[in-house]
Amino acid sequence: MTEEMILANATLVLPDEIVTGSVRIVGEAIVDVATGAFVPTGAVDCGGDYVSPGLVELHTDNLERHIQPRPGVDWPHASAIIAHDAELASTGITTVFDAMRIGSIPSGAGRYMKYARGLSRELWQLREQDALKISHFLHLRAEVCSETLIDELDEFGPEDRVGLVSLMDHTPGQRQFRDITKLEDYMKGKYGLVEDAFLQHVAQLKALRDRYGEKHETETVKAARRFGAVLASHDDTTEDQVRVSANHGIRLAEFPTTVEAARACHDHGIKVMMGAPNVIRGGSHSGNVAARELAELEHLDIMSSDYVPAALLLSAIRLGELWGDMARGMRTVTQTPAQAAGLDDRGELRAGARADLIRFRMRADAPALRAVWSRGQRVA
Repeated sequence: MTEEMILANATLVLPDEIVTGSVRIVGEAIVDVATGAFVPTGAVDCGGDYVSPGLVELHTDNLERHIQPRPGVDWPHASAIIAHDAELASTGITTVFDAMRIGSIPSGAGRYMKYARGLSRELWQLREQDALKISHFLHLRAEVCSETLIDELDEFGPEDRVGLVSLMDHTPGQRQFRDITKLEDYMKGKYGLVEDAFLQHVAQLKALRDRYGEKHETETVKAARRFGAVLASHDDTTEDQVRVSANHGIRLAEFPTTVEAARACHDHGIKVMMGAPNVIRGGSHSGNVAARELAELEHLDIMSSDYVPAALLLSAIRLGELWGDMARGMRTVTQTPAQAAGLDDRGELRAGARADLIRFRMRADAPALRAVWSRGQRVA
C-alpha cells in the first residue's frame, strides 16, 4: 500500500501568499493542498508551524569543504559526499546543484588540478546505491582562465545530470578580482604565496586569458547545450559583460558585482542570484555590491547558500522581512530557482509536485527546522 501523510493546521508557504491549511502526500507526490485549520483523523497536527517546499540550492561550495576540510587534506570522498548530503538535508535543502570547478592550471604558481570528473562519478555511484537523502545535480563552474577547460568539458555528457554550467573568468583586474588586492589577499592567505610567486601567478592568468579566453567561452556555451543544461554567467560587472551574457542565451546571473550589472541583467530578462551570507552579513566579503542593496532596488531573484548551507533558509526569512512579504522571500529559495534550473516538478506546494517539504517555526528570529521530507520520505 502506498504511504499517505497529511500535514494539517500548518502555515502554508504558497508562491503568492501565506495561509493556514494542509498538505496531503501519497507516496512521492503532493496530491492535495487545502486551506483551513481542520485536523483530520490520523493527520499530523503542525500546530501552526510553517510548511514550505523544500529548498532548491543552485550554487554551493559545501562539497569541496567536506572533501578538503583543511589545506592539503584529501578526505575520503564517499564519507565526505554522504556527510555533505546529510548536512544539506538537515538545513532544509532537498535539491542541490553541486558546484564543481572544471578548467585547471597544472603548472606554474598557484596551480590547481582537475577533480570534477572523478568526484562526480563517486557521487553518482552513491546515488545508484540509494545512499543519498536528497536530489543532486551537477553545477559545472567553467573557468575560462585555465589550460584544460575544453578537455574537461569533453569528459561529461548528457547522462551526467549536468543541470547548470556557469561561465567563470577570474582573470586579475576584472569581475570579482577587478581589485587585484582582493586576489592577492586570497592567494597569499590560502596558498601562502610570496610576492614574486603571486606576480608570476597574475602574469600566468592574464596570458591564459589572452590565449584561450574566447575559445573557452565558445566551447562552454556549446557544451551546455550538449548537456541540456542551463547556462549562467558569473560575476558580471559591467553592462557590456551582461550584454555578452545575454547574447550567449544566459538567463541566470550568479553574483553580479555591481548595481549596474544587476540592473542590466533585469533589463535583459536575466534572473539575478546572490549569496545568502551576503544578505545575512550585510555585504560581500570581497567588497562587491551588497545583496540587500539589490533587494531594495528590486534586482534580486534567487538566493544561494554559497559556503553556509544553513544560511539559505535564514536569508529567505530576512528578505521576507525586508520586503514585508514572507511568500516572496521564500520564493527566492524554492519556486524561482527551480524554474530557473528548468525543474517544473518542485519548488511549490501544489497537487502533482514532488513531495519535497520542510516544516519549521521561528525561534529568536531564526527558523528552527522540525522536519524535512524528500520525495515523501523524511530525511531530517
